[in-house]
Amino acid sequence: MVPAVSVVNEGGRSPLVLVCEHASNHIPARYAALGLPPEELQRHIAWDIGAAALAGRLAALLDAPLFLSGYSRLLIDCNRPPGVPSSISARSEATDIPGNQGLTAAEIAQRQDEYFWPFQHRIARFLDARPTRFLLGVHSFTPVFHGTPRPWQAGVLYGEATGFGAALIAGLRQDPALTVGDNEPYRIELAEDYTVPVHGDARGIPAALIEVRQDLLADAAGIEAWAQRLAPILAQAMR
Repeated sequence: MVPAVSVVNEGGRSPLVLVCEHASNHIPARYAALGLPPEELQRHIAWDIGAAALAGRLAALLDAPLFLSGYSRLLIDCNRPPGVPSSISARSEATDIPGNQGLTAAEIAQRQDEYFWPFQHRIARFLDARPTRFLLGVHSFTPVFHGTPRPWQAGVLYGEATGFGAALIAGLRQDPALTVGDNEPYRIELAEDYTVPVHGDARGIPAALIEVRQDLLADAAGIEAWAQRLAPILAQAMR
C-alpha cells in the first residue's frame, strides 16, 4: 500500500522544511481511475509534474527534510482546506471527474481520513517536535491555462511572510531572463490554501510556495538546473 506521506531526509539540518503536496498521480485501483482515461492522469489535473523531483533535489542540496504526498490531488487535494469545493474537485480545469460526482459525506470523510489527515498530521507532528524557521511548498504550473499563455517561468506565493516571499522573488529576479510572479500565477487565500496558512502563518513560521513552469521541469536536466538555481536563493533568503 502506498503511504499517504513519505518523508525524505527527516534528520536534515537545514532550518527549512520542504513540502510537496501534489507529488503523486497515484489513485488506488478501487477508485477505477475516477472514471478517467490513463492520459488524463498524466496531466496537471492529477499532480504537479516535476515538482517531486525538484523538491527531492532541493532536499539533498540544502540538507532539508521533505514531506511528499502519496496520492493524486484528484482524490483529495492536500493543499486545500477540507470541505471546500476544490478539496475534491468535481471538475478540474475543463475536465469533469466522474468519480468525484455526488460523493456522500461518508465517502468524503473516508478520503480525508485515509489521504489528507495522515499527510497533515505527519507534518504537524514534525513541526511540533522541532524548531523550524522556514517552510516551502514546491509546485509546478501549466504554461497555458484555459487557453491563455502564462508569461512567468516561476512564481512565489506567500501570505503573512512578506519578507521571505520578497527575498525569494528578489533572488529569482537577479536573472534578467526570468519573468517571476509575485503571488502569481496563483495567490494564497485562506479558503483555497492549507500549507502556508496552517503550517506556516498560523505557527509564525515564514512560509511560501514556489511555482515553476512545468515545461521547464520536463526532464532531468531541467530539474537539476532549477534545483541549482533555487538552492542558493533559498539559502540567502533564510539568512
